[in-house]
Amino acid sequence: MEALGMNPSFWQGKRVFLTGHTGFKGSWLSLWLQQLGAQVHGFALPSPSQPSLFEAANVAQGMHSTLGDIRDADAVRAAMQAAQPDIVIHMAAQALVRYSYAHPVETYSTNVMGLVHVFEAVRATPGVKAVVNVTSDKCYENKEWPWGYRENEPMGGYDPYSNSKGCAELITSAYRNSYFNPAKYGEHGIALGSGRAGNVIGGGDWAEDRLIPDMVRAIAAGKPVQIRSPHAIRPWQHVLEPLSGYLTLAEQLYSHGAAFAEGFNFGPHDADARPVEWIISHLCDSWGNGAAWQLDAAPQPHEATYLKLDCSKAKSRLGWQPRWNLAHTIDQIVAWHKAHAAGADMRAMTLAQIASYQNTEIK
Repeated sequence: MEALGMNPSFWQGKRVFLTGHTGFKGSWLSLWLQQLGAQVHGFALPSPSQPSLFEAANVAQGMHSTLGDIRDADAVRAAMQAAQPDIVIHMAAQALVRYSYAHPVETYSTNVMGLVHVFEAVRATPGVKAVVNVTSDKCYENKEWPWGYRENEPMGGYDPYSNSKGCAELITSAYRNSYFNPAKYGEHGIALGSGRAGNVIGGGDWAEDRLIPDMVRAIAAGKPVQIRSPHAIRPWQHVLEPLSGYLTLAEQLYSHGAAFAEGFNFGPHDADARPVEWIISHLCDSWGNGAAWQLDAAPQPHEATYLKLDCSKAKSRLGWQPRWNLAHTIDQIVAWHKAHAAGADMRAMTLAQIASYQNTEIK
């Protein structure tokens, strides 16, 4: 059985329950699912930043949007049962490393018990066939080695955020074994997989303590951006890259069940695992107008220096491949934010970038 990547027509009319739809990644995915003809039911807290992509691109216009907290088990279950989804994609999370140091209880209660609440809601909602839990490349025990982590590496995590994502993968494994066991798929009919993505970047991200948003804010203020770790290497990728992976995985879970009920890495080609300094220099050049950066010499909490994913499994099993290289990705981000600054229709702009990505030939 060969999986051949994402099939856009698959999503026409599918009922999708998406947590975290008001966030940066969730907003991009909500618009993409709308464009594909899915019936999207979102459940999330209000937009996490001001401004936000969710509001700038009028994401709620083409979907059912419920505001709620995944730490509230009853609310999650009620919303999912009302949606009656075919597919559940869980993206709601406390997603920032530095924030997790200051707010560990919130981080664990959201990323650990929130996930349990979603899985319990799935168990209580008839008709769900496929579940994708989105975790992070930071779920792995970081060895600071120069090669990519594979899906069978040990879970870990130094800081509360990264550790909570390691926990989330262990919870996923426990629910898969205990309640959605592939060997008993004929009895329960639910296929559960997880997606682990690297550092995502793209237009419309205004989160605190993230490289590109910090850069955009600094440029708008006419100041050089302060960079903490210019030599840190991350698997940078446009947000649409892992989203295409999650959609491909969800389709295969729905269509082929237990055969794809596993974890999958979604990251860039090796050449795009770049240091922070490369990203910033390219963004400054692409932006022009005197954009610049300087080193932030203040003491910083621990963050991994070297992190890279091995995505061989997603490429061979799912037929998934990255489409945009890092230079093109940065140019797309600059174009998005310049359009936003000029007062353009950002829903149309975002949908146009999604269409461009979808029409890019995989090489």
